[in-house]
Amino acid sequence: MKNLLIVSIVGILAIVMNGCSSKSKQETITIGSKNFTENILLAHMMADVIEDQTDLKVERKFNLGGSNVAWKALLNNDIQMYPEYTGTIVSNYYQEMTGTAEETLQKAKDLLKNDKLVFGNPFGFNNTYTLAVKKETVDKYQLKSFTDLAKVSNQLILGSEFEFKDRPDGYPGLEKVYKMAFKNVKGMDHGIMYRSLNDNSVDVIDAFSTDGQIKLNNLIILEDDQSFFPPYNAGPLVRQDILTKYPQLAEALNKLQDKLDESNMQELNAKVDSEGLKEQKVAHDFLRDKGIIKL
Repeated sequence: MKNLLIVSIVGILAIVMNGCSSKSKQETITIGSKNFTENILLAHMMADVIEDQTDLKVERKFNLGGSNVAWKALLNNDIQMYPEYTGTIVSNYYQEMTGTAEETLQKAKDLLKNDKLVFGNPFGFNNTYTLAVKKETVDKYQLKSFTDLAKVSNQLILGSEFEFKDRPDGYPGLEKVYKMAFKNVKGMDHGIMYRSLNDNSVDVIDAFSTDGQIKLNNLIILEDDQSFFPPYNAGPLVRQDILTKYPQLAEALNKLQDKLDESNMQELNAKVDSEGLKEQKVAHDFLRDKGIIKL
């Protein structure tokens, strides 16, 4: 009788433990990010606000790679959300034409429905691609715009992110629209581009308008005078099934709506890239200081 009681208790404990384990697994979501500072910062903000506002646990799979890597991870349900940009969704993933910021946002939302994905409320800033040069280059070639640059591009070397070299909204598009034909195009990681520009290994780099190193290195942003680059408004890209399962996610992510602009995003990026602070700390401190999270 005693042995039977012990067996029963063990059995009950096993069932309870298994139930707790299943519940724990069920209540964990996974957030990803691309492989550059800003995207990692935004992903940490998404994770922090969800953990602060809900009972869900967040697994962080950050620094996955370029846009297409993160996109495939989302479609395969390896991650359930990550920070994305409207122009990238429309022009890179769906190969469609963009428009104004509002048109591009709406088009992104409409296209994503086909893949049962949702682009949430934007964070408040547009991180567009641009081209940056040193002041000496501007003075030497009298540069103000992309058109000016195109005229002397055969004398210059472009330092380009690997992804930018191949994307239709990157260098291939610039070649067509502006007839740019650089003497050489060197593919490299985002962080290396600024060092390469400073040591004169390259003359021009593609950059994000919110890069902190633009100010720190006193670089000049050239005017996209034919408006080639589309709007890249940042926001959370989420699987519809996870929003249906956990409707509290949408409310939590909405805490980030319009909480960032180009200026403070540039400052946050600089804290990581130049001051050496960790992305997780910078993101957490920002949310706490703004009163978006409690602790």
